[in-house]
Amino acid sequence: MARRSDVLELAVLGLLQESPLHGYALRKRLNDRLGVFAALSFGTLYPALRTLLTRGWIRESAATEVDGPTLGRRARIVYEITAEGKEHFQALVSSPGPDAWEDGTFDVHFAFFARTDAATRLRILENRRLRLTERMETARQARLRNRERLDEYTLALKSLGEEAVEHEVRWLSELIDSERASNMTHLDDPDKPDPSDPRAVPPT
Repeated sequence: MARRSDVLELAVLGLLQESPLHGYALRKRLNDRLGVFAALSFGTLYPALRTLLTRGWIRESAATEVDGPTLGRRARIVYEITAEGKEHFQALVSSPGPDAWEDGTFDVHFAFFARTDAATRLRILENRRLRLTERMETARQARLRNRERLDEYTLALKSLGEEAVEHEVRWLSELIDSERASNMTHLDDPDKPDPSDPRAVPPT
């Protein structure tokens, strides 16, 4: 399973693909858009940024901003993704391995599906659905085996958990059907550009 630092690396590079950001704005976007980082602290973010700087995947630049009538102008460090960082990010989102569909990592990868090729998206979705289906069946069998030893509230809680997994499995199935239909449409029209391909140019 991917380390939290690896998932944070993917998230930071993905957000910096959209626009350069200073640390405060970057942390806010991580908190707002990616639930897995809802409690992310600066004590975790800045060491991760230093690592990305050392590896040459991002760079710093100073931007002067007006913070208010009493604070005046203040220079803030803005982080930008480099060409090497873009290549590394693309390699990360193009990998369909377990790090892309396990708990704690799937949500982040899914947030950047627009930058992931269609075949990889489909493999990630299918593996995620398979894992959840196996987990759901295991949990159901365990609940049935232990039914007589569990009180009604514990049983209700376990049932709620199963329903949540069932809901995600249905959602994944809808996404998989949509991806397959989209792929078939693309194959039927070989001249139609793939919207997931960054090289694709929209028709004028």
